[in-house]
Amino acid sequence: MNSNDTNKALLVLADGTLFEGIPFGFHGTVEGEVVFNTGMTGYQEVLTDPSYMGQLVAFTYPELGNTGVNPDDQEAPEPFVRGVISRQISASASSWRSCEPLETWLDKYKIVGICGIDTRALVRHIREKGAMNGVISSDGSSPLKLYERLEKIPSMEGLNLAKLVTTKKTFTWNSSCSVAFNKREQVARQDRPFKVVAIDFGIKRAILQRLVAHGCEVVVMPANSDINSVLSANPEGVFLSNGPGDPSAVKEGINLTRDLLKETDLPLFGICLGHQILGIAIGGSTYKLAYGHRGLNHPCGTSGRVEITSQNHGFALDASTLPEDQVLVTHSNLNDQTVAAISLKDRPVFGVQYHPEASPGPHDADHHFSKFVALMQERR
Repeated sequence: MNSNDTNKALLVLADGTLFEGIPFGFHGTVEGEVVFNTGMTGYQEVLTDPSYMGQLVAFTYPELGNTGVNPDDQEAPEPFVRGVISRQISASASSWRSCEPLETWLDKYKIVGICGIDTRALVRHIREKGAMNGVISSDGSSPLKLYERLEKIPSMEGLNLAKLVTTKKTFTWNSSCSVAFNKREQVARQDRPFKVVAIDFGIKRAILQRLVAHGCEVVVMPANSDINSVLSANPEGVFLSNGPGDPSAVKEGINLTRDLLKETDLPLFGICLGHQILGIAIGGSTYKLAYGHRGLNHPCGTSGRVEITSQNHGFALDASTLPEDQVLVTHSNLNDQTVAAISLKDRPVFGVQYHPEASPGPHDADHHFSKFVALMQERR
């Protein structure tokens, strides 16, 4: 711990609950939705996942920083979380891959953190009361002032955060881009890679890597792309990425998906936010979960087949709103029976709520990438 750890940090929740702890990372004040992640590993992938935009992430695993940070484990060039909540921060990193201490890295990117609090009590509170806005402060502000600040913060519902994290310009990701980060096997080598357009609502680098590993060349386009832009790239398939915020607020992505379904027969594959956008485009609706699913061991499946999955989402598709004549729910979350995956009955179109790229997490669901490639192969 450094000398600043003797200072006080505060975590104030929207319902008035107060936690006192120790500051780490950047010293300041930051607000956002307080959520928790139950994974025992992969904190750097979590911190750099664009899907955590606008959130203060509490880690249930009691220690962070023990493996430091390194560029290979980042899902984006910089962290996207607003703040970090931990029981304890390791003063040293015991990994040969570490290039920098976690606390130094967070300070560099101005990410505010609080440690030394009872994260078990915090998570129990969120499970009972639901995810809510909160503020972390280490600048000496009073609890009353912080609470008053919280009253002005909008709810996550209705927020289109994808427009804040999407790429500003189109770029291509292919095998040469993945060479430096090829941490898993090449599944399929293609003499002629499958041309995929990926709509970036907050795409993770690991997803791009898995698409390439399965034989694709990916043209990544902004979230506000229209059908003419997509078709101008002559894709063999379209991928709808993960991302932050309320899926129902991503109007341009929903409209694009509707247009693609109406005017083309291209294979479509959505993950997380992309899966939700797909569900809305075919007539369904979404709702906000009480405290979301964020972790690495969520069982999903149907008909006796179960995958252990990595998840990060606060919204879900409402199964009762999906048109039964068009949509098949192929996987359910076995913890609460929420929709975990869908496919269209007569079209090469499907989506999964969880993260088959598994960064971090188990690799049970990697076959969804193979399915996407198989659909493109059939059409070719």
